Amino acid sequence: MLATTLFTAAVAGLFGSAAAIGITPHEQFSSSAGVLGCKIDTNRVAYWPMAVDCNNICVKVTHRQSGRSLNLLRIDQSGGAYDISYDAWNYLVSGRSTTESPQTGGAVDMDIQNVPADNCRSLIRTSNGGLPIAAANGFNFFYSCFSQPASWVARHYQLVNIMDQTCHCGWDEVCTFTGTGGANQPTCPHTLGSSGKKMPDTVFNIQYGTGVRYPAPGLSACPGA
Repeated sequence: MLATTLFTAAVAGLFGSAAAIGITPHEQFSSSAGVLGCKIDTNRVAYWPMAVDCNNICVKVTHRQSGRSLNLLRIDQSGGAYDISYDAWNYLVSGRSTTESPQTGGAVDMDIQNVPADNCRSLIRTSNGGLPIAAANGFNFFYSCFSQPASWVARHYQLVNIMDQTCHCGWDEVCTFTGTGGANQPTCPHTLGSSGKKMPDTVFNIQYGTGVRYPAPGLSACPGA
């Protein structure tokens, strides 16, 4: 059928309008942009094949049959699939959370659409409401957005001195970056990227098919701690 109508008109102008895509469940939290899982709702994340950008970080996903929808943070790049957090997929498919009724299955047709990033502010848990980014390991993504001053991320971010996206090592402290006077890295109360002490588990995954929560894997020991 003409390559499924040219892949649904190039996925409806790359999500400017709703496009139907097969959506699959994703068990383990990750973020190629260096977004910190301990400061967002990791049960409401989208993992798309394209790179994370500085504006379109919020997507609306709608289950075609039921009409149920969720806004999700798009903060990771997948290997090719259109994945969403297992709990989000479970709710859209069944209307219930994974703790109530864990579902199994593969790709389910859903409509996806970019929506204003402010629509996902309720999923962010920082003191200033900005996207929480690892000051050291997320700096490349942050700086690409900082270089676009009008972008949403450049105007709404919080740099944090935590090493890893699952928040096992570092310091839970806010860093600053001005980009002036030749500055090329953030300034933090402790040394940028220092491991600090091992932090308690604050990021949890939900096991596919069982609904059991378990600590997200990460650094088993903090270097130099």
